[in-house]
Amino acid sequence: MKLSKAQYEEIAQFLAQIPPTRQSLRKLKDRFPSQSQSTLLSIFSQEYQKQIKKTHAKHHTSEATDAYYQRYLNGVSKNAASPILLELANEVNFAPSLMARIVLERFLQEQDGLTSSKTLINSMLRDPSQIPDGVLANQVYQCTVNDYCYGPLVDCIKHAIGHEHEVLLQEMLLDKNISFLAEDQLRAKGYDKTPDFILEVPVDLVPD
Repeated sequence: MKLSKAQYEEIAQFLAQIPPTRQSLRKLKDRFPSQSQSTLLSIFSQEYQKQIKKTHAKHHTSEATDAYYQRYLNGVSKNAASPILLELANEVNFAPSLMARIVLERFLQEQDGLTSSKTLINSMLRDPSQIPDGVLANQVYQCTVNDYCYGPLVDCIKHAIGHEHEVLLQEMLLDKNISFLAEDQLRAKGYDKTPDFILEVPVDLVPD
């Protein structure tokens, strides 16, 4: 089903009025039953990322990070099993995985007195069992599995979809006997930029 600009804007306006949670996705589907789940999820992701980019800076001020970390400490001191970070992220309309990153960075800074490397942070977000605090590890895990637009889980899904499309494209090229160079071949030849495929001979594809 083709989506008109007016329909897109109607969906975007509806999304602006609800928080980016699993329950909101259900509301979105109920409100627009004629649209496919994949279409609605794609629009949800695009609009949410626009919002995050607009507000990203304010969540990373020293005042904000201090407040978030203190809220986390106070929350887990009362009930360590409660999803403190996830609820905090939803409350301030910030991506759960990005909230988890802020608090994790602050936690590691408190432990080491130094700013941890991006590589270490990313590794801990992908595998929270590496975090040297069981409570925080659980809090981070809750954030990453409940984030539909950011974080390691979403990155894995995007990578899997991208790989699937590469395989389908390669099969199509082979089926039509079109000569091409794949990304690994281009890299071996020293290309700085390596798209998935480059046609060795330009072709004019005429629809069947």
